[in-house]
Amino acid sequence: MKKFLASLLFSACALTGLAHAGMVDDAVKRGTLRVGMDPTYMPFEMTNKRGEIIGFEVDLLKAMAKAMGVKLELVSTSYDGIIPALLTDKFDMIGSGMTLTQERNLRINFAEPFIVVGQTLLIRKELADKIKSYKDLNDPQYRITSKIGTTGEMVAKKLIAKAQYHGFDNEQEAVMDVVNAKADAFIYDAPYNVVAVNKAGAGKLVFLEEPFTFEPLAFGLKKGDYDSINWINNWLHQIRNDGTYDRIHAKWFKKSDWLKEME
Repeated sequence: MKKFLASLLFSACALTGLAHAGMVDDAVKRGTLRVGMDPTYMPFEMTNKRGEIIGFEVDLLKAMAKAMGVKLELVSTSYDGIIPALLTDKFDMIGSGMTLTQERNLRINFAEPFIVVGQTLLIRKELADKIKSYKDLNDPQYRITSKIGTTGEMVAKKLIAKAQYHGFDNEQEAVMDVVNAKADAFIYDAPYNVVAVNKAGAGKLVFLEEPFTFEPLAFGLKKGDYDSINWINNWLHQIRNDGTYDRIHAKWFKKSDWLKEME
């Protein structure tokens, strides 16, 4: 009987060990960290004129892969389908400027946030005297836009529900809708809008820079992968205290050299 119980205990431990072999272990064994990303979010992930994916989050992921001792593989994925793609093993992790929301957290797990941002507005210059905050847009006479599947869309439909809404598959199309006076305002994260107002605004947009939401951005993993979350969280603590995070952040948020690489 004792031998039988010991055998059962050993089998249970073995099965538990297998259950806890998560994303990080798989990436190390494979030699590659596969990350799903929609490279359209300046300055987090974007495609330069040479067709390379660059950005703040990309550099963080390169540092993460280096710490694992593996190569980084970026898997371009449309944002509105990125969670289903993770759940069907198209890649190991989401690294695409994703806001940690309670709705998303019901479907996937998140590591600790690597940055906190908030939704802001780009409005038509002609409306600068009328529109001072998102509340002023909550009227059927206004047409607002954002990227489909993002928290910009969620916020538009929740906080500015009375306005007309039309979303786009990517940020640039949505911004151009406002530039071309087909929409009155574009709703998106502050780091993107602070760049887009000059890069795509053509002098026709005004940036209302005060964030009106709290949005922690984090890496998304499959449910139950707590060993990998533990590893990523410890890695984030390390780079925040050894200068790595500050160096990468300064490159993308305090300098503008990278704009020369864009089309």
